Amino acid sequence: MGGDTGPTAAVHGSAAAVLAHPGLTIDLFGPRAQLESELTSLPRHLAAAGSRLSVRHAPEAIRQGQRPSDALRRGAGTSMARMLAHLADGRAVAGVSAGNTGALMALARRELGMVAGIPRPAISTAIPTRNEGRCYLLDLGANVDATAARLVDFARMGEVMARHVDGLAAPRVALLNVGSEGTKGSASVREADARLRDLATLNYCGFVEGDGVFAGAADVIVCDGFVGNAVLKASEGLARMLIERVQATFEAHWSSRLVGLLARPALRRLKGELDPVRYNGASLLGLTGIVIKSHGSADATGFSYAVQRAVREVSQDLPSRLAAELTGGTALNKSKR
Repeated sequence: MGGDTGPTAAVHGSAAAVLAHPGLTIDLFGPRAQLESELTSLPRHLAAAGSRLSVRHAPEAIRQGQRPSDALRRGAGTSMARMLAHLADGRAVAGVSAGNTGALMALARRELGMVAGIPRPAISTAIPTRNEGRCYLLDLGANVDATAARLVDFARMGEVMARHVDGLAAPRVALLNVGSEGTKGSASVREADARLRDLATLNYCGFVEGDGVFAGAADVIVCDGFVGNAVLKASEGLARMLIERVQATFEAHWSSRLVGLLARPALRRLKGELDPVRYNGASLLGLTGIVIKSHGSADATGFSYAVQRAVREVSQDLPSRLAAELTGGTALNKSKR
């Protein structure tokens, strides 16, 4: 219920996701009458999914501007809180929400708890890189001002995710910085660099600058939440502008329209590769359960990608792998936190 356009995108996206995954069923949380109305009006190509979508009544919704503390005190009847309680009770294996990010983090942390002494979740998503690759960027806003110990936590969690979910044998891990020299960057970034160089279990490749993010310089790129959120939002805006500019260029004159007609397959492929919708679905890493944050403005296609992200993490039992692999180094990191 928390998306910018109401439940329609979530219901249609969920329907598309269950059709793409034969073993998948989804519980939808919100006002029963409203969600049942959405299900009865599914488009014809999605109607077959209705039997695998169940409605769970939740009379209230958390507002986008609502404070996390207020959600914790007064949010028991909301769709987000009831979804997370459902997940914590073991009646589902993953949760997906397009709602208030701060409230989702606070409620998920309370309901599910954290693995391996990690104090707070980190938000991570995949972004496109050169040669049709991708890398994981974290944190994206959950931890605006991160200590060196937290940056090390991000690196370790991102490495586990890239290794298991993407099947990379030795993911390349880097710290996002304003330069490649060891003297550059904030004190926390320089300290994190020193600590990561001491971790023999990580394929750490040092600092990467902003232009290296999309060049594929690393598989996991670590930064604090302020920087990560700015990079992500700027890249989404740039991708949309480039797509619009290319389309406008080909439509500007009759001769360019002819060239555009010939180039349409390539343009369609380019749009698909750059479209932020393809990469919708950010993981809240560090929780004992799987929670995926969909962009609030995502349409049905974007929401279905977020659900499919959850499916991939379930298939790898990501929280259990994080707990098992992070426990060994937790004591060392906690002593310096």
